[in-house]
Amino acid sequence: MPPPSVSGPGPLVEVGDPSDPRLADYRDLNDPARRRTVEAASSIFVVEGKLAVERLLQSTYVVRSLLVDDHQVSAGAGLVAAVRSRGAPVFVGARPVVEATVGFALHRGVVAVADRPEPVDADAVLTGARVARGGGGAPVVAVLEGLNDHENLGALFRNAAAFGVSGVLLDPTCADPLYRRSVRVSMGHVLQVPFARLAPWPSGLERVRAAGFVVAALAPHPPVGGDVPAVTLAGLCDRRTSDGAGVAVLLGAEGPGLSDAALAAADVAVPIPMADGVDSLNVATAAAIAFHALANT
Repeated sequence: MPPPSVSGPGPLVEVGDPSDPRLADYRDLNDPARRRTVEAASSIFVVEGKLAVERLLQSTYVVRSLLVDDHQVSAGAGLVAAVRSRGAPVFVGARPVVEATVGFALHRGVVAVADRPEPVDADAVLTGARVARGGGGAPVVAVLEGLNDHENLGALFRNAAAFGVSGVLLDPTCADPLYRRSVRVSMGHVLQVPFARLAPWPSGLERVRAAGFVVAALAPHPPVGGDVPAVTLAGLCDRRTSDGAGVAVLLGAEGPGLSDAALAAADVAVPIPMADGVDSLNVATAAAIAFHALANT
């Protein structure tokens, strides 16, 4: 049902020209530099694909408008009606018009624009993680350093949602989780997992520890020397069960991995055993292994 502030359904607007000023929010979605400028200026983000738009409508984010091709206006009638029920306009164009507007063959002919929210404080995510778990056990959050690949970021959020991770914290250098490609790869789950930036870095990890979380760095090899002990993933799960501590899974980007400073700021380092000759995993895959193990303890 429409929220109380909506006086009537949003309009269904036929468009026939990619240069129509009403489509400005959707233009050139495949131009990252331009999109950063447009989205920052208008405080918006883009959600592509039916499933992702459905999750947008299930979230707390506010949909601003929807663009569909003329096939989807009937095939996706429920989605169109749901957006209009919120008082937002739905733009409908022939498939060539829609593709010329966004700059590529649009996946399933559906894309939405939503209001970008104000940034959330990292402490609020940590507090919310504990509240969300309630009596259901110690919470798990992910903490990310240097993840600038939008697809890896989206896949990690999808894994986080699948295994009940209560929140994601990102260092100042991580990519934008609300970038179109991240939202699409996450299947819209980035819209349902709370996230925030954690700064300063890496000293901000002390805030995570102070909130009752063990900072567990996933590292292919245990650190040599220093004060960060190596534990197995099973040992980390046992610790979580025995003392009820939350776990913050600390992950670095593929290639460089975690910085020495971030690793030194962790409480424990957790290597994932692999076959001889293989020294690393995709970051989203490594995260999924850890999230699954923790979810089942």
